[in-house]
Amino acid sequence: MITLIYEWTASILGLLGAFLLATNSRISRYGWVVFLVANVAMIAFAIKVEAHGLLLQQLGLMGTNLLGLYRVGLWPEMRGKDETEPM
Repeated sequence: MITLIYEWTASILGLLGAFLLATNSRISRYGWVVFLVANVAMIAFAIKVEAHGLLLQQLGLMGTNLLGLYRVGLWPEMRGKDETEPM
């Protein structure tokens, strides 16, 4: 039963994330968040059913999701403060 929950959650959220990005609207950036949750669910599914290829794919896609989150400003800056900024 839990396997079905992971599978369907990942599938539906993956489609929703793709839809949000495709709308190219003010809420599109949240598609990356939805994709990230879908990745976590699909990773759980892949582990549960021992689908190693799917697991590798989802781990790679998670990297692109994190990059997307960073690029739209939903992931915190990883660098320190610029020295030219006033304190």
